[in-house]
Amino acid sequence: MKLDLSCPTCGSDDIMKNGTTRRGKQNHKCRDCGRQFVEDPQWKPKDKDIIALVNLLLLEKIPLAGIVKTVGVSASWLQNYVNKYYQAVEQQAEVVPKAKGKLTVQMDELWSFVDHKGNKQWVWIALDAQTREIIGCNIGERSRASARQLWDSLPGVYKQCAKVYTDMWEAYEKVVPSKRHFAVGKETGLTNYIERLNNTLRQRISRLVRKTLSFSKKLENHIGAIWNFIHEYNQQVRKKMGIA
Repeated sequence: MKLDLSCPTCGSDDIMKNGTTRRGKQNHKCRDCGRQFVEDPQWKPKDKDIIALVNLLLLEKIPLAGIVKTVGVSASWLQNYVNKYYQAVEQQAEVVPKAKGKLTVQMDELWSFVDHKGNKQWVWIALDAQTREIIGCNIGERSRASARQLWDSLPGVYKQCAKVYTDMWEAYEKVVPSKRHFAVGKETGLTNYIERLNNTLRQRISRLVRKTLSFSKKLENHIGAIWNFIHEYNQQVRKKMGIA
């Protein structure tokens, strides 16, 4: 007797019964591709619109519990999705190519934490003062090694010829070439853009709010969330520059 079913993988209607699942539901098997399935599965792939909405909300200052309530997904599904999503986020800034010339960079570091406030994680950011693009980032300790990783994350043209303005933190002096490094105070206004960006990061990423209940419990997700925002931020900057 031919079953009135089609394979969810290949669409074939050459389906046969194939025992039962451990929950007692009738199992079926496609004779063409070998896919096994049940007629009305308890677990179903999320709709593309749901996935798109979750991705959008991950860019806003809303905790995962808020996304669960807003979208109507389970907390366990969302956490598993977020773990995989952030793991796949590229940890390298996409920057509009620049020719050698007069380039200006502002650098600063932003305090954050993971799991508890004793586990400090500093967010080191480098900003192109002309285009306002985020051109480099590193998350780690407030140390010379982290300053070096920030410097290494910059596109080569900036490391070759940009003037770099930072605060007075001594780690920069050991990393940025002395002839192009300028340690300045806030009163000079020469680090205004990066300081404004720090405020934006705290406003847009709930994990970075000073008094937050939405802190990260996993360092990997903390880093992924920050880089996810950086890619969106730079995309918006490129749109303003007329570059899609």
